[in-house]
Amino acid sequence: MLASLPADAQQPPSAEPFGQVAVPITSGDSLNRWRFVENEIDAEAAIVDRCLTQQECSAAARKFLDIVAQGRARTGLARVGVINRAVNLAVAPESDIDQWGVPDRWSPPLETLTTGHGDCEDYAIAKYVALLRAGMSEEDVKLVIVRRRVADEEHAVAAARVDDHWFILDNRTQVLVPDLDIQGATPLVVLDSGGAKIIVPGLAGTNWAASRQQLVGHGKAQSAAGVVSDVPEAAKNSDS
Repeated sequence: MLASLPADAQQPPSAEPFGQVAVPITSGDSLNRWRFVENEIDAEAAIVDRCLTQQECSAAARKFLDIVAQGRARTGLARVGVINRAVNLAVAPESDIDQWGVPDRWSPPLETLTTGHGDCEDYAIAKYVALLRAGMSEEDVKLVIVRRRVADEEHAVAAARVDDHWFILDNRTQVLVPDLDIQGATPLVVLDSGGAKIIVPGLAGTNWAASRQQLVGHGKAQSAAGVVSDVPEAAKNSDS
């Protein structure tokens, strides 16, 4: 199911979802969790590859490959939509406390499909990996941590770019919603194959260098520990 494109669909394409400027971070909880789960994703890739060569193949690996195959059989938004739906239907929502006895745990796809349960990060990670396996480029697939303002809680979603427009894949709906149509959520952190980036609040654009000059011109740029470039103070608080 697809929502309509934003009314201002003619605006320049953004390198990041939500049309915001994002700056790389070199430390922090989000980056540490992402690096850990990336290592687990790499380890699971070997299991999936063995399955493809008709060696040992677990039920979870077969299920994952079936989801990927559904995506590969389609293109564009249809590919994104079928993977969003397939993962949503394959996993039942369950908090990390209930499933693992810990406040927060990020699981790779096969672990999630083995238990059949997960929270928002687990859905988003499974979709992220499946989209890449299905043929999407690394530049066009992201994991995004947002803050849901009404509930005042962090929530993870996957994001996929098709024809220069970002669409959000959420475990709470089968509908692919354009990023600029998302209501009640503030993007905080973007995760992808390049690492982790913090969204700079209130700065929309496609070019960080140009936006940084704008900040400097207004006297708002300052150094922040753990961030590669100078960022506004507000950005440091987004990764908490």
